[in-house]
Amino acid sequence: MSLKTKYLGLDLSNPLVASASPLSAKLDNLRLLEDAGAAAIVLPSLFQEQIEAEAQAIDDRQIYANSSPEALTYFPSAASGPYGVGPERYVDLVRRATEALEIPVIASLNGSSLAGWVDYAGHLEKAGAAALELNMYHVPTNLMETGQDIEARYLEIVDAVCATVNLPVSIKLTPFLSSVGNFATTLVTHGASGLVLFNRLLQPDIDVAHLSLTDVLELSQPAEIRLPLLWTAILAGRTPASLATSTGVTTSADVVKCLLAGADVVMTTSALLRHDISYMKTLVAGLKHWMDEREFASLCEMRGMLSWARSADRSLYTRANYLRILERYADA
Repeated sequence: MSLKTKYLGLDLSNPLVASASPLSAKLDNLRLLEDAGAAAIVLPSLFQEQIEAEAQAIDDRQIYANSSPEALTYFPSAASGPYGVGPERYVDLVRRATEALEIPVIASLNGSSLAGWVDYAGHLEKAGAAALELNMYHVPTNLMETGQDIEARYLEIVDAVCATVNLPVSIKLTPFLSSVGNFATTLVTHGASGLVLFNRLLQPDIDVAHLSLTDVLELSQPAEIRLPLLWTAILAGRTPASLATSTGVTTSADVVKCLLAGADVVMTTSALLRHDISYMKTLVAGLKHWMDEREFASLCEMRGMLSWARSADRSLYTRANYLRILERYADA
């Protein structure tokens, strides 16, 4: 039996990829993930705010360089990210990870404008990253900003990054777009080699006792797999881009679902944080067991079997199925 697959042109031993998380910020954890069966690893995202903070810190130091050496002590170092990895340390993490691991290391950039992205994309390529993931994160609070404005900004970033590096570039999309399918295919025409479905936007809660916002990040729940599963199935076989299904992947059965929908790889973070890194072994073993029971010799035999393109009843992915679900619920 072969679990081999391709993602972004990279040859992988299996379809399980460790997505960006605090686990992938430490070299020791990266080695453990590789030993546990991860076929590739996405490092934590380098955030736009970190890049801008570093650029501002450099400007401040240059302004005061000739005034007094002591003045430099008043300026803080460039901001570190949520995992304690600032821009310079992030590039170093990429370099050390690629030297230490046999599996591909994918770097990640997170932002919504061009600020520093092109330069850092080049640095990450030189550091040895096998691919680059652009983590598109933008909450449109400006009520005058249109969907076309947001899409145009994303395309500008993709154009600039793809023109700068020779690495394959994947786009981690938000599901909150006016037309996911159309924009996904447009990204491919602008140079994207892969699509990650989907990014999770931070959704703050309200503390009614203290009249304040709370920003506790909750791990994804199993039910959240439905949305990325739907769009994986709709896009599979209809775009040349590699497809990675992410969010809500909890069990080996979820991995199987994503592959049947047409995913090239399946990404998980929450499951590893809930259990531990060794849980990756459980996911890989569960996939092998499922395939063995049904006598599938390779992933290509099962991949996309239940995608929209190969479905005998495409209404299951459309409004008609919605009506049937409501009717069954009403009759229960």
